[in-house]
Amino acid sequence: MSAPTLRRGTLGTADIAFFVISAAAPLTVMAGVAPVALMLGGIGAPVGYLLAGITLAVFAVGFTTMSRHVRSDGAFYAYITRGFGIPVGIAAALIAMLGYNGMEIGVYGLLGSATADTSHALWGIDVPWLPVSLLGLALIWYGGFRSIDFGAKVLGVLLVAETGILVLLAGGVLLDGGASEGLSLSSFSPGNVLVPGTAAVLACAFAAFTGFESTVIYRREARNPERTVPRATYIAVAFLGFFYAFVVWAVIQAFGEEKVVQAAADDPGGLFFSAITAYVGPWAADLMHILIVTSVLASLLAFHNAINRYALALAEEGVLPAVLGRIHPRHRSPYVAGAAQTVLGAVVVIGFAAAGADPYAQLLLWVNTPGMIGLMALQLLAAVAVLLFFRRIPHGEGALRTVVAPLAAAVLLTGAIGLVSYNVELFTGASTGVNVLLVSLVPAVFLLGLLLARRLKRRRPEVYASFAAEPSDAPEGPPETVPAAAL
Repeated sequence: MSAPTLRRGTLGTADIAFFVISAAAPLTVMAGVAPVALMLGGIGAPVGYLLAGITLAVFAVGFTTMSRHVRSDGAFYAYITRGFGIPVGIAAALIAMLGYNGMEIGVYGLLGSATADTSHALWGIDVPWLPVSLLGLALIWYGGFRSIDFGAKVLGVLLVAETGILVLLAGGVLLDGGASEGLSLSSFSPGNVLVPGTAAVLACAFAAFTGFESTVIYRREARNPERTVPRATYIAVAFLGFFYAFVVWAVIQAFGEEKVVQAAADDPGGLFFSAITAYVGPWAADLMHILIVTSVLASLLAFHNAINRYALALAEEGVLPAVLGRIHPRHRSPYVAGAAQTVLGAVVVIGFAAAGADPYAQLLLWVNTPGMIGLMALQLLAAVAVLLFFRRIPHGEGALRTVVAPLAAAVLLTGAIGLVSYNVELFTGASTGVNVLLVSLVPAVFLLGLLLARRLKRRRPEVYASFAAEPSDAPEGPPETVPAAAL
């Protein structure tokens, strides 16, 4: 009897988009980070989200074009291998594991603190964060253990709920006409956008899109992946970019352009709750408290599923232990990889708790930051890989998709990484020494990956040679997809 495999042809465009948008946690990003963007960039902050969305849409042009030529399940590292060669591809695989694990595990701290805040705000009960985070680990493990279509249904419901409450807030503001001076589009005027704080706003905005590129991770489980994967990618980028900008603009109208920055500075954590209380009602603020918790759970489940599939692919490559490649015979999920990821998360969470760390200021921010920078570095490598890949093979794709878009994306992403790294204290609130350590983790892991590649080439040449290879049922392609000099 053949070994079980992932469910093929299960996910449609909407399902994949749910996974990607849920990972971004729109409600949490808006209520938790957008007030900071307003404090730093003033009323021009909505444009920062549009600019970030445009940059990532440009990246998606080359990325999705290349997806028609790469059928490997390795997602980012497969693309990077095609462009740069096996050593850089293996290093990219390690950065992907750092990035996705960092983005998920840190959020268990946010789950604990957000639940504690919600419990205190609604019922006056002080709940310790660690048991909540551990319960969250168990719930997310179960969600990943079940079939992928089960996860898609759960995320669909949670995503509709969290975006719905933000639409309710914006609708209340628009129907009431905003603050006393009325509605205005001044947020989009150059004079309010071209201000010193815009760079910091852009750093916050790029962080709000983290994980959007994970559409390709679900290629094996997608229906007609040549169409569903690109469509889901564009839908995710467009939705997040426009929705973020619209919601932030609506909150500006709620307080008025003259007062919103001070209101954000006075109570950043309560800005959105104050707005929805004033324009919709106290019941809506209570509901928003609850939906922030479910928003965090949705983000955790989305990242957990992505990590499991990366681990599965690397186990099938022979880079990670083969046991991580086992698939559940009934649910057809990478259940061993999911259990291992849950154990890793528990170790990190308990370790931070034992050290007396704050679940938000340290567990979330310190663990998320290298994860975020790692995923942005992968986007940059992938953009350059598109250029190198299409220079090497015969193809019928246009220059706009294979040269102009990936080159523009590489330039823009380089600037984005520079902005995030330069403004890293916005994300960590830590000392210079801690910030240097967190930012340095990404190049350190990249170097470790190059060393691992060298070791594999010497000791396990068959694993090295077949790394990120196309599946055996792939159609015949160009004779050279990995640069010979990089082998």
